[in-house]
Amino acid sequence: MKANPTNFTTALRTVILTFLGLLIAAPSVFAQVPAIENDYYKLTTIPIPQDVILEVGGLDVLPDGQLAVSTRRGEIWLIKNPYSKGNVRPQFKRFAHGLHEALGLSYRNGSLYSAQRGELTRLTDKNGDGRADLYETVYSWPLEGNYHEYSYGPLFREDGTMIVTLNLAWVGHEVSLSKWRGWMVEISPDGKLTPYATGMRSPAGFGLNVDGEVFYGENQGGWIGSGYITHVERGDFVGHPEGLKWSHLPGSPLSLRPEDVPDTGLPKVEVAPQVPDLKPPAVWIPHGIMGISTSDILADTTRGSFGPFTGQLFVGDQGQSNVARVYVEKVNGVYQGAAFPFREGFSSGVLRMVWGKDGSMFVGMTSRGWGSTGPNPYGLQRLEWTGKMPFEVKTIQAKPDGFELSFTKPVDPKIAGDLSAYNVTGFTYMYHSTYGSPIINQEAAPVRGVKVAEDRMSVRIVVDGLRKGYIHELKLTSLRSEDNEPLLHDDAYYTLNEIPSGPKLDLGQSSKVETPQKATENSKSVRQAKRVTSQPKSWTNGPDATITIGTQPGLRFDLPSFDVQAGSRLKLVFDNKDDMMHNLLIVAPGTGDKVGEKAIALGLNGLEKNYVPNLDEVLFHTLLLKPETSEAIYFTVPDKPGEYTFICTFPGHSFTMRGIMRVVSK
Repeated sequence: MKANPTNFTTALRTVILTFLGLLIAAPSVFAQVPAIENDYYKLTTIPIPQDVILEVGGLDVLPDGQLAVSTRRGEIWLIKNPYSKGNVRPQFKRFAHGLHEALGLSYRNGSLYSAQRGELTRLTDKNGDGRADLYETVYSWPLEGNYHEYSYGPLFREDGTMIVTLNLAWVGHEVSLSKWRGWMVEISPDGKLTPYATGMRSPAGFGLNVDGEVFYGENQGGWIGSGYITHVERGDFVGHPEGLKWSHLPGSPLSLRPEDVPDTGLPKVEVAPQVPDLKPPAVWIPHGIMGISTSDILADTTRGSFGPFTGQLFVGDQGQSNVARVYVEKVNGVYQGAAFPFREGFSSGVLRMVWGKDGSMFVGMTSRGWGSTGPNPYGLQRLEWTGKMPFEVKTIQAKPDGFELSFTKPVDPKIAGDLSAYNVTGFTYMYHSTYGSPIINQEAAPVRGVKVAEDRMSVRIVVDGLRKGYIHELKLTSLRSEDNEPLLHDDAYYTLNEIPSGPKLDLGQSSKVETPQKATENSKSVRQAKRVTSQPKSWTNGPDATITIGTQPGLRFDLPSFDVQAGSRLKLVFDNKDDMMHNLLIVAPGTGDKVGEKAIALGLNGLEKNYVPNLDEVLFHTLLLKPETSEAIYFTVPDKPGEYTFICTFPGHSFTMRGIMRVVSK
C-alpha cells in the first residue's frame, strides 16, 4: 500500500508533541532512569594477539609509558600504546620467557623484578633491543614443589627494599612445607632476606597506602572465615598458625608458636587478647557478598584523575571478577574502615591492577585453575573515569555513638533525615582451623537518631548495639541525592575495631525505632524433601541408578552431563574434591540463572541457608560442602523429560559451574 505523506507528517507531529508534553509534565520520569557503573567508569578491553596467552601475574608501567606484563606461563611482555591512542592498536613484544609462574612484576632503575615460584629475579635489557639478556637471581628460597606454593611480588619501598609474600601449600588443608612459607619477607637490594610478618594463607595481593604503609589481602580458607585486608607491621601475626613453624629460627621477629593459637571457633576479636601478636583485619571483605578471592590492593594516587576517591584503596577479587573500594581510617592507633562495591563485569578473574600515565587503571586477569565469574580464561582491560560524578557514599567514619557518612553529592535532606532510610546489622566469623566460616552472632543494630549536615554532604547516625571487632552492614536503599538520584551502590560494610572517644550526638526529640528481632541462625528456607540424605524405606530394591559428580579446578563439575530415566529412583553423590566450598542444586529447565542470582541475593543469610534460595525452581540440593567432603542425596527423577540444570550456587560459581541432567522417557 502506498503511504500518504500528509497522514505520516500529522502522525509524526503528534508523536513529537506527545513526547514533549510528557517531558514537560513529568521530567522526573526520565530523570529516574537508573545509572549503571559504566556511565561513570568505562571499561575497555585491550586486544591481545591470538598467539599470546596473557594469563596476567604481574603489571607495571615503565617510564616511557609501556605496560609490562608478567604471566603465569613464565613470560614477560612489553605493550606499546596500551591506551590505543590515535586508533593505533597496542603492540606486543616478548621481553623475557622461561620463568616459573611469575606472579608479580615491578620496575626499578632500568630493570624488571619478578617473583617466580622459587626465586626473586632481576631482568635487564643490556643492549637496548627490548628483550632481557640478563637474568639474575636476587634471592632464592626453598620449595617443596606443591602446586599451591605460589610466590608474589615484589613491592618496592622507597629505599629499594623489596617485599615478597610466600603462599602456603595445600594437602587437603593448608600447610607450610618450606621455610618462611606463610610469611611476608623483606629482601634488600643486595639480596639479604629478613622475615617480616606471618600468619598468611594466600597473600596474593599487597600494596602501600598513600602513607607508604603495607596492607595485604587474604582469601577464605582454614583459619580465615572470609577475605579481608590487613595493615601489616614488623612482627605481626595475622591469623594462620602454619607459618609459626619457623618462628624459632634466627631472624624471626616474633616467638609465638602454632600451639599458642587456640582452635575454639570464637570470633577473632575474642581470641586476640589470648594471643599477644594476633592482629585483626583492618577491613573485612564479606565472603560471597563483596567477593570470594581477594587479590590486589591499589591506592588511589591519581589526585582526582580517577574520580572522587583520592587516597582510598581499590581491592581486586579474582573469583567474582570485580573491584571493591575501601576507605580506611585510624582510630586509637588501629586501622579500620568500610568496604564498598565499586566495579563489576570484568572479563576474567581480577588479579593485578596498576595506574596508567593518564590516571586510568589497567586490570590484568586470569582464571585457569582458579575459576571466575568473568567468562574468559585471561584478559587485560582498562578502567577510566568518564568525568561524570556518581552519587556514592564517599566515606564512613566511626563515631562514639555510630557513624558519619559523607557523600559525593548533596543528599536529599528529607529522605536522609528519616530513620527508616538506614538499616544496620552487625555480624562476624568464627576463627578456627575449619575451612571458612558461616556468619555468626548476627544482630540488628537499630538506628535511633540522625542529623543531616547543613551542606547536605554528610549525615551522622546514632546506632545502638555497636560491637568492637564486628562487621557492620549498612543498607541505604532509600537515600537519594538532591536531584533525586539513587545511590549507585547502596550497601557498605564497616569493620569496627575501635570505638572512638569524643562527644556524642545530641538527639533532642529524635524518634526511636523498635529493635528488630535477632536473626535466627538455624532458620531454614527450603523444604527438607528437597534434600533427603538416607535411602527411603520404600526403596526396597535400592536406587535404580547411582551417579557420582565431583569437581575440577576452574569451577567445573567433572561430569558435564548425564542421562537418567524419567520417574526413576536416583542416588546422587556429590564429592567436593576442590579446595573451596561448593554445593549442588538440581533446578527446573531454563532456571539456572534465576536461581544463581537469588542465591547471591541471600546476602548475610546465604551461608546459613547453604546458598539455597527458597524457590519452587529448586528441585533437589545438597548442603554447602567444605573441601574434601561429600554428600549423597536421594530423589525420584521428574516424570517430565527435558534438560534439568545442576549448578553450584555459591556466589560467583553458578555462571560457570553447571551441568545438565537429561531426563529421558521410559
